[in-house]
Amino acid sequence: MSETAPYASRPDLSLGRLYGTGPSPTRSEFQRDRDRIIHSTAFRRLQHKTQVFLHHEGRHFRNRLTHTLEVSQIARSIARALRLNEDLAEALALSHDLGHTPFGHAGERALHRAMLPYGGFDHNVQALRVVTRLENRYAEHDGLNLTWETLEGILKHNGPLLHADGSPYGRYAEEGLPSGLDAIASPADLRLDTHASLEAQVAAVADDIAYNAHDIDDALRAGLVALEDFLDVPMAGPIVAEVLGLYPDIAVKRQTHEVQRRMITRAVENVISTSAANIAASGVASPEDVRLAGRTLVTFSPATAEAERGLKRFLFTRVYRHEAVMVPVRESEAVVERLFARYMDDPDMPGRWGQAGRAVDGPPRARIVADFIAGMTDPYALDEHQRLFDARPEFR
Repeated sequence: MSETAPYASRPDLSLGRLYGTGPSPTRSEFQRDRDRIIHSTAFRRLQHKTQVFLHHEGRHFRNRLTHTLEVSQIARSIARALRLNEDLAEALALSHDLGHTPFGHAGERALHRAMLPYGGFDHNVQALRVVTRLENRYAEHDGLNLTWETLEGILKHNGPLLHADGSPYGRYAEEGLPSGLDAIASPADLRLDTHASLEAQVAAVADDIAYNAHDIDDALRAGLVALEDFLDVPMAGPIVAEVLGLYPDIAVKRQTHEVQRRMITRAVENVISTSAANIAASGVASPEDVRLAGRTLVTFSPATAEAERGLKRFLFTRVYRHEAVMVPVRESEAVVERLFARYMDDPDMPGRWGQAGRAVDGPPRARIVADFIAGMTDPYALDEHQRLFDARPEFR
């Protein structure tokens, strides 16, 4: 790997870990973070958590794990081109979905509604809870004992939580800060009013790129739309027209793959050129300059960002709100809501979860129940629903 830029994060200058560890002769601190994430229980569970469409046996839709691996590949490519620390970018890409619930965004919405009387549910904060508290495999401490830079990136890869004056930033202006932040153990202040590293910003935009490409692929596989439906859609339309013009007679799955890979390539190239220009114009010369820059520097160009919003609007209307998707979405939301209500009334949860839940009531119990449900895979949530209610939704 070529020498990193002065504004890239440096593992030898890390603010460290909550619990001291000896130096590794073979790995940097960020490489160790990446490896700890990959070997965690929460990471393995991603293979059985829905991405957008509900899991059906025998279909090849993405799950959280395949999505995460795609994000990781894209993040490394962008980080390498911008001379950032690839290992930190990869660690953040691999960890960005660790706080997600079963059943994709539907499960998260349902758990957030159930948790509103207790401070709500935020998947970024939940990911921090996973890596600092809930993983319990190490002999000497709970959590994965990650570096400050990785913890910061998990929490703030989508931007700060506060403005410099202390008021909530972005979507938190309407919802308020998520609960649970005061329970996050970190080796240093996570600085809620600054941007995260460029590596964290790379992980965030890589997530968007992967989503756009694979949601088109999954929608076509599911038969919800046809390639021709994208011809007038921003971002995708010109690429679809190009592929259909070049390869009118090949199988649809080959045409789809051509569209998908060209979308990823052009989006990545756009981010690299735009971000390089943003970084140069900003004058940042260190990771601290990046945190104080006052804006996100790793971005699409304005025209591509507008086109991407148009693509998202199309996908929302024609795919995410398609009745074939909404039927299992509504049922999966109901599963999460029923489980939450049942565990709040009677914390009949296995092992340490039940013991902890029975020892408390009110908000403390709600947080334990949320931790338990958020960690479930889709099949396990259905198993629990079957056990408690003698019913198993089929999502058909």
